[in-house]
Amino acid sequence: MKNYKAGTYINQGYYKSFQPEPINREWQLDDLEIISLLSQADRQIGRLDMYSEYIPNIDLFISMHIAKEATQSSKIEGTQTNVEEAFFQKEEISEEKRDDWEEVQNYISAMNDAIHQLNELPFCSRLIKNIHKILLQGVRGEHKQPGEFRTSQNWIGGATINDAVFIPPIHNSISELMSDIEQLANDDFNKLPDLLKIALIHYQFETIHPFLDGNGRVGRLMITLYLVSKGILKRPILYLSDFFERNRSLYYDNLMNIRTKNNLQQWFKFFLVGVIETAKNSIKTFDGILQLQKQVELKIQTLGSRAANGQKILLSLYQRPIIEEQKVVEILGVSLTTAYKLIDDFERLEILTEITGGQRSKLYVFKDYINLFK
Repeated sequence: MKNYKAGTYINQGYYKSFQPEPINREWQLDDLEIISLLSQADRQIGRLDMYSEYIPNIDLFISMHIAKEATQSSKIEGTQTNVEEAFFQKEEISEEKRDDWEEVQNYISAMNDAIHQLNELPFCSRLIKNIHKILLQGVRGEHKQPGEFRTSQNWIGGATINDAVFIPPIHNSISELMSDIEQLANDDFNKLPDLLKIALIHYQFETIHPFLDGNGRVGRLMITLYLVSKGILKRPILYLSDFFERNRSLYYDNLMNIRTKNNLQQWFKFFLVGVIETAKNSIKTFDGILQLQKQVELKIQTLGSRAANGQKILLSLYQRPIIEEQKVVEILGVSLTTAYKLIDDFERLEILTEITGGQRSKLYVFKDYINLFK
C-alpha cells in the first residue's frame, strides 16, 4: 500500500477530471494498526452474526434495521425523515416532508429487493443498476437516467463544474472502471481481506460516481449487500450510514485524502473503526430487543383471554412499530370495538403510546422498541 497511487488528474479543456487506477490488483498489507483493527472488526461481526442463528424470528426485526439505515443514509443527502415516520402511510406525512419520506421508502424497497436478488445475481453492475433504478423512482432525480450509468460529466460540490470540489472520471471510462470493481468483488483468489475489499470498493465507487444522482446512497447500500453476498453476514443487520452521518466531515475528508494524498491507510482505519463500533451497537440493540421481548410478553400474559390476540399484534409491531385501529381489525379479523379495547389494553400496559394528539385517525407507536434503534 505504500506505493499505492489513487489516480491521475486529466485535463479535459476547461476542467480536470480524476481518473482512478484499477483496484483489482495484488495488494500487500503491512500496516499493523490496520491488521489489528481488521482482527477486531472480524471478531465483532462474528459476534453480531451469531444473533442471526439464535434470535427466533430475527426477520421481524430486520425491517427496523433497514428503516434506520434508510433514514440515516438519506439524512447524509439532506432529507429529514425520522425512523418513526418511515413507517407512516403517505397520507400521514405532511406535504413539506413527503418528498423526503418517498426517498426513504425507495431506499427500503431497494435494500429489500437487492437482498432478494442476491439469490440469483452476484455482486455486480446489474445489481447496482437495479438498486439505483428503485432509489430514483418517482422522486427528485427521477429524470437523471435511473438504472443507467451516466453519459455526461458530473461533479461534486460547487454550483458549476468550475468551482467543483471534485470532478469524477469522464463517462466513457465508467463501464471499464465498474467492471474492475466487479472483478475485485468476485475474485476469490485475491488475498485482500473482504472488509478491506468492500472499503476499497466503496471508495472507488464514490470516486467513479457512475450515476448522475444517488451515488452516495447506492455506495452505502452496497456495503451491506457485499457482506451478505459473501456470507460474512447471514442477514442484513450491519449498516454504516449512522456512523458515517455522525462523522460526516471525517467520512468525506478520508475519501478525498485518498484522491489527493493517496492515503488509503487512513480510510481503511476509519472504515474498520466504523465496522467495529456499528457491530457493537447492533449487538447492544439485539440484547435490548431480547430484554424488551421478555418484559412485554409478561405484560401480554396479564390480558387473559385477549393474550393470544395481543401476541399477534406484538409480532406485527416488531415489523412495523406504528399501528392504527383499522390495522388491528385487519390483523385479527375482529370488530372495531374489539380493536379499540385491545389498543386501550396496550396503552394501559405502556406498550403503545398515542402520538396524534387525539385526532380522529389515531396513530400509536411502540416507543420502547423504536428507542432501541436511536
